[in-house]
Parts: sequence; structure tokens; C-alpha cells
Amino acid sequence: MIGAILGDIIGSPYEFDRGNKTKDFPLFCKFSEFTDDTVMTIAVADAFLAVQPGMDDDTIRQRVVAKIQKYGRLYPHAGYGGRFRRWLRDRHPQPYNSWGNGSAMRVSSVGWLFGDLETVRRMARLSADVTHNHPEGIKGAEAVASAIFLARIGSTKAEIKAYIEENFQYDLSRTCDEIRPDYYHVESCQETVPEAITAFLEGQSFEDVVRTAVSLGGDCDTLTCISGSMAEAFYGVPEELKAECRKRLPDELLEVLQQFDAQLLAVKG
Repeated sequence: MIGAILGDIIGSPYEFDRGNKTKDFPLFCKFSEFTDDTVMTIAVADAFLAVQPGMDDDTIRQRVVAKIQKYGRLYPHAGYGGRFRRWLRDRHPQPYNSWGNGSAMRVSSVGWLFGDLETVRRMARLSADVTHNHPEGIKGAEAVASAIFLARIGSTKAEIKAYIEENFQYDLSRTCDEIRPDYYHVESCQETVPEAITAFLEGQSFEDVVRTAVSLGGDCDTLTCISGSMAEAFYGVPEELKAECRKRLPDELLEVLQQFDAQLLAVKG
């Protein structure tokens, strides 16, 4: 999950096509800060950390709604879209048929917390459809969580690519060099998730994946958040980058990240 947060922080200065579409840039600067992508990543993780075997879908959805509203209200100026801001304030929030990339950027914890692909995909759907109940919004979340799961269990990039293409029908045939010239700020899953996956597939290390994603431009913090989430599962994250991430997070968010890391360690142990 820290890979997603790092992607958000590193990509944030270049959102809205403010970068130069290059891999040559400082990883951190005075404008490198967490955004709504990090807040929602943490919110979803907090919701799913307490999911127990046999818990029904409606109960899980209620937890997701409660945590998303909790953290969204704690950080009201993190950069949410208009409909989502209204959803955060609603006493009885309902999904609003979104296909935006928010469902894909917040899902990374799900790819780590569950032990089989079927459960990962089910939980990804539940993380998404409380807001993003359009088929493309759900598909984006499922695809990203699936890629993370496959990467962390040792699948090759070729195997991950084949699974995503077969199960989600994303076009992963273009290279980043082909995507980059005409890519611009867009916030749909359809035009963010395939590009983020392509950046992951082409990158040669965690840092290189992040730099490749930033070089594409567009909705850069979200694109890089998604790419970083997959890169972490495949490559791991250097300790010095983890330290840079942690020192940029407030205590409320850092505490959930620490709980998440502790749970993963307990499972491995």
C-alpha cells in the first residue's frame, strides 16, 4: 500500500499536465504532498483491516462507507471531485454510477489483505461500488487489485498482462512512447488504468515505474498512485523512499499504514 501512497506524493506536483513528460525530475520537492488518493487509500485499508471471514457484503459496504466518510471529512480539502464531495457530506450516501479512476486508486490494500484471487476481486468490487457502481468503475478496481495480488504471489509481468487482457479487456498493446504524446488529464478508469498498468509493465524497478508513470502526464498523482501500487507488489519499495513517505503523512494516516504493515507481517510470520 505504501507504493500507492508514494506514487500519489511523487506524482502530485505534476497533476493537471504540469510536468514535462520526462522521466528526469526530482522525486521529491516542496510541492510533493499527499492528496485525496492517499486519504482514500488509507480509508479503504482501515475498512478492510477489520473484515472477518464470513462477513456479508452489506456489512462490508457499510464499513467502507463509514471509513471513507470519516477520512474524507477529516481531510476535506485533499482534492476530491464535486460529486464525491457531496457524497462525503450525505447522511445516506448512495452510489452515483461513476466510472472515475477513484475506485482504482484507493483499492491497493485489497490486493494484499486476502489470500485468493476470487476473494480479492469480490472485495475490490465492494470497495468500489459504494460510489463507483458503473461497470467501468468496478472493472478498474478489480483489475488493479488483481494485478497487485498476482504480482505479490510471484506472477511474471507477462502472466499479469495476459490475465488483465483476458479478464478485463483492457488494451495493453501500446507502449508508453506511443501513449505519451497524446495523453492528457483525464479522470476515467478507462483512460487511466490501462496506462498505469502499461507504465508498471515497462518499468524496471519501483522508482523507474513511478518515473515512467509521471512521464505520461495526465492525472499524474492518480496514474502514479495506481502504477506504484503494482510496482510495490512486484519489486518492493526501497527503505529510503518509505521513510520519505512516512514523514509526509499526518499521524492519523500513518497509524493506519502501520497497522496495515503489522497485519501483513503477522500473516507472513
